[in-house]
Amino acid sequence: MALKFEIVAQRGKARAGLLHTAHGAIETPVFMPVGTLGTVKGMTKDELCAPPIDAKIILGNTYHLFLRPGLEVIDSHGGLHEFANWKRPMLTDSGGFQVFSLAGLNNIDEDGVTFRNHLSGDKIRLTPKISMEIQRSLGADIAMAFDQCPAADGDRDSHLLAMEKTTRWAKICRDVKMRDYQSIFGIFQGGIDVDLRLRHLAEITDLDFPGYAIGGLSVGESTEDMYRILDAVAHRMPEDKPRYLMGVGTPDNLRHGVEAGVDMFDCVMPTRNARNGNLFTSRGVVRIKQAQYKTDKSALDPECPCSTCTDYTKAYLAHLYRCREILFSRLATMHNLTYYAQHMKRLRKKIIDG
Repeated sequence: MALKFEIVAQRGKARAGLLHTAHGAIETPVFMPVGTLGTVKGMTKDELCAPPIDAKIILGNTYHLFLRPGLEVIDSHGGLHEFANWKRPMLTDSGGFQVFSLAGLNNIDEDGVTFRNHLSGDKIRLTPKISMEIQRSLGADIAMAFDQCPAADGDRDSHLLAMEKTTRWAKICRDVKMRDYQSIFGIFQGGIDVDLRLRHLAEITDLDFPGYAIGGLSVGESTEDMYRILDAVAHRMPEDKPRYLMGVGTPDNLRHGVEAGVDMFDCVMPTRNARNGNLFTSRGVVRIKQAQYKTDKSALDPECPCSTCTDYTKAYLAHLYRCREILFSRLATMHNLTYYAQHMKRLRKKIIDG
């Protein structure tokens, strides 16, 4: 089944849609929990699939899964869905973000990137073709084209070079034969320069991908610059195809992205912040290590339906955090993912209700 996207309601630039894939339909706007190594840290598939999280799609990381457990293991299971026993849709990134995040361990050339394996020190090679072949083995419903993500503070020439490489690499990615049900999304760059963004968007959309992603944001630029770019370019992405903002962000970032016309989001923030004791609530961020919560018998968030909030007090969570109990990470992650899921459901409902 090929990917199909339909818009069911619109309010200003904001859209509520349905994204149909071979492994199920996804209501948009949607936040996609990140499962870098084939797992959303601390969560079982049943917890992710059940309300109140009810995640319709999760992410996997091409670079990290290529290193561990390796394609031989994943191929022996028939793909990442079977390996992780995840029956719903998946998206895999291309490894392009690791070109940025592991800049000290790689060397970029015209044809791809040579990495120094951050685990063993061995050299590994990623090219557009290799990235797509890995993603074909992983078997996610949506595979991302291999791109170069430059630093936000790079000069104009560095952004132009990244745009040129990303366009050339996207053409190679597009022509790699994938599984019948897989779709490839193109990514456009351009930093915080609106003219470069629109120029690169036109180049990538000319390649006619089933969906498109805004890359190169949340990489060091200010929130004001991020919003300026989103407001200028998101609604100019093809109207009949899903729009994805990669690696963003806070609940406020998501709301602004939705208002700008974005349909799909991902970020490690809810899970990473949870493990570090920073919990999103309807009354603001709770930093559970603070002394005021040591004897606080109230619920973390009285408006949240997750079991963390209905079954435990802030004092108990603070105790678990201070004792470094594994249960804290699980309960905190459960809550933050619930908060994000409910946040997106509220935004979707507001669009549908007009």
